[in-house]
Amino acid sequence: MNNSKLPIYLFHQGTNFKSYDFLGTHALKEGYIFRVWAPNAKKISVVGTFNNWEPDKDKMTKISKQGIWEITINANEGDLYKYCITPKDGRVIYKSDPYCVFSQTENETASIVYDINGKYSWNDDNWFKYKSETNIYKSPVNIYEMNLGSWRKNEDNSFLSYRDIAEMIIPYVKEYGYTHIELMPVMEHPFSGSWGYQVCGYFAATARFGKPEDFMYFIDACHKNGIGVILDWVPAHFPKDAHGLCEFDGQPLYESQGDRMEHASWGTRTFDFGRTEIQSFLISNTVFWLDKYHADGLRVDAVSSMLYLDYDKKEGEWTPNEKGGNENFEAVAFLQKLNMNIFKEYPHTLMIAEESTAWPLVTKPVSMGGLGFNFKWNMGWMNDMLEYVSCDPLLRKYMHKNITFSLHYAFSENFILPISHDEVVHGKKSLLDKMPGSYEEKFSGVRVFLGYMMSHPGKKLLFMGSEFGQFKEWDYTSELDFMLLDYEYHKKLSEYTKDLNEFYLREPAFWEIDDSWEGFTWIANDDFTQNIIVFRRIAKSGKEIIVVVNFAPVTRENYRIGVPRAGVYEEVFNSDLQKYGGLGNVNSFQIKSEQIPMHSHPQSISITVPPMAVGYFKYKKSIK
Repeated sequence: MNNSKLPIYLFHQGTNFKSYDFLGTHALKEGYIFRVWAPNAKKISVVGTFNNWEPDKDKMTKISKQGIWEITINANEGDLYKYCITPKDGRVIYKSDPYCVFSQTENETASIVYDINGKYSWNDDNWFKYKSETNIYKSPVNIYEMNLGSWRKNEDNSFLSYRDIAEMIIPYVKEYGYTHIELMPVMEHPFSGSWGYQVCGYFAATARFGKPEDFMYFIDACHKNGIGVILDWVPAHFPKDAHGLCEFDGQPLYESQGDRMEHASWGTRTFDFGRTEIQSFLISNTVFWLDKYHADGLRVDAVSSMLYLDYDKKEGEWTPNEKGGNENFEAVAFLQKLNMNIFKEYPHTLMIAEESTAWPLVTKPVSMGGLGFNFKWNMGWMNDMLEYVSCDPLLRKYMHKNITFSLHYAFSENFILPISHDEVVHGKKSLLDKMPGSYEEKFSGVRVFLGYMMSHPGKKLLFMGSEFGQFKEWDYTSELDFMLLDYEYHKKLSEYTKDLNEFYLREPAFWEIDDSWEGFTWIANDDFTQNIIVFRRIAKSGKEIIVVVNFAPVTRENYRIGVPRAGVYEEVFNSDLQKYGGLGNVNSFQIKSEQIPMHSHPQSISITVPPMAVGYFKYKKSIK
């Protein structure tokens, strides 16, 4: 018992950030010890395959006044179990272990006795050394977002294993030039249609694809190949499945009280962020994935729903905070506590907020009043751009601010530009199918959009399938349509994406100064009648790339742009090359600047601007 006092004390204080080492199921020399927090329970027993699921055999003992229960059982690894809880009202309910590390999946809901310690020998020391020496803010970050269950599948439509996926996805993302993989939630969830966002087993990597050590192998293999792994994490809400966290000991425990309890539109419960034990649970969960699975970062889902008391609520359905506002101060304090402790223990972690409002200082340190994340999805840019590229080019001149407004706030946070799974489902169409025009013009639309995205300040994220032009919306029940790569335009778009990503990786001007005007300067942002913008991206060395983007399906001959210095310029990338599916309108010759003032510069160059295309230009040499 003496060894239990400190972890119990810290858990109830909200500062046990490795509570998974105490609660849950742990191997002893003989048998396993089971511990669970259930303060409102009248009695608890452990039922499972080791006692024929009989409630009266293995009764737990309460070892803390605040409701932690314990028992040692002569169980074996692989045994199934649940907690049989009798609340104060006398009912009998069966719950899975909130701290189980391995669980049945989908329609089966029992926890599995399992010890993940020592199951896998890691080989990623070089990766962590590289991370410790790398300034992520001044490095290229190009994320491939994927769903493990629907990227590839077996011929019978069954799931591939973690190990099989690793063998296929690693050479794929390396060939395309991505730096990270972001996985939609892998934490155990009963309903595949939730895509993993309704979690019941926060500490259990889903058994759909194998055992815990198989997922460790997946991440380790990524690391050995220089690929980071980011996990989606869902602290905003949890489902009401009978075996899960909902009213765990017969009444609300993990969830908030009153009008904060429900996310009505999602049919879920919200965590009580002010309760210290919940803070220990959730922060321990983030540490668990970094500690036991060597994850490189977490993308925190639905942060906006946590921050606002009136999120998705009508007037009269929510209660203002003590200052009369709609801010959830408990959630703010929790997120700050979370990020402070993560960066204290794991300073090179990516903590990424999916936050869709203008909440200030999301990626600023807590000491400055910020939430303490180090990156945030730029949802404003995403919404503006997808509205713009979905519009008929004839009408784009009336929407020109959609492609320029993001620069008003681009350096207020550390942004990631996301084209995620949420943008290619529920009737929103795939990225390719969003584009107006003919079949060929749709591909031109994707090429110019991706070329613009790669050159815009901010790190990058693209959902699987967009790299080769998945035509139909994403369907979690089937694999991507890789057979499209047998068709000319899809194959050419695939090659374009690879070349574009490679260009991004090797050009510091596109990622070295993502957070200030020192890395970006407008040349022309007002040519709305022709749907053209021109800007400079600048590296720390002073070397730069001039970006010309034409969102109109019209070629502009002899288009003149101001340049910062006299000399010879060359086109170093063009999305209209025939090998990419374009028309082949290129500036293949050396372009000499002329002493014709333009765009506040004393010199200018005259170029051909292809239709629906992006071109990148570099200064080559002075004029002799």
